[in-house]
Amino acid sequence: MYMSTKRVNFRLPEELVAHADIAAEVTHKNRTEILIEALRQYLEEKESDESFREAVVELYLNSHIEFEKLAEIIGRQDAEAVRASKEVLDRGEELADKLADL
Repeated sequence: MYMSTKRVNFRLPEELVAHADIAAEVTHKNRTEILIEALRQYLEEKESDESFREAVVELYLNSHIEFEKLAEIIGRQDAEAVRASKEVLDRGEELADKLADL
C-alpha cells in the first residue's frame, strides 16, 4: 500500500542511532525503515491502551482533532458512535443557550 511521506528532522541519542543502524544491517533494511517499524509498533501499543483512546476522544470532543483522525486511531465504528454523541451534546448545549436567552 502506497503512503505519502513527509520529511521530518529530529535528534536522537547516539546510542539509539547506533542500535538502529545495527538492526538495519542485520535485517537488511535502512535506518528509516527501522524507525518507521518501531514507531508503528509503539503507536499500535498506545492505541490499544484504553486511557490513551479516551484521551484521543477528548481531543475530538474539544475540537482539537478532526473526525478522520479519530476514526484512524479508535476505529470507524467507535468514532461514529462518538460523533453521534458529540452531536447530541452540541444540540443540548444549543438548546440550553436558547432557553437561557428566553
